[in-house]
Amino acid sequence: MVPLQSIALLFVAAGGLAVVLARDIVRQAILFSLYGFALVVLFLVFQAPDVALSALVVSGIAYPLVLVAAIARVRERQRREQE
Repeated sequence: MVPLQSIALLFVAAGGLAVVLARDIVRQAILFSLYGFALVVLFLVFQAPDVALSALVVSGIAYPLVLVAAIARVRERQRREQE
């Protein structure tokens, strides 16, 4: 295995562990986005650019956007219930 591939695998493993250990949902969303970028790098290192582009769109843009919108909606609903 090429050293660059080993480093990319370790980076992905550390990112996945960070996402799992995060307690705050906003921090978890941010870490998941960074984990997605680590996966993009991993796919590029393993010469899969088509998969890397798909992962970039999903984990870097779509998932965090949907998650932040859902969090905002839940917090707004909680604020209305408290009033």
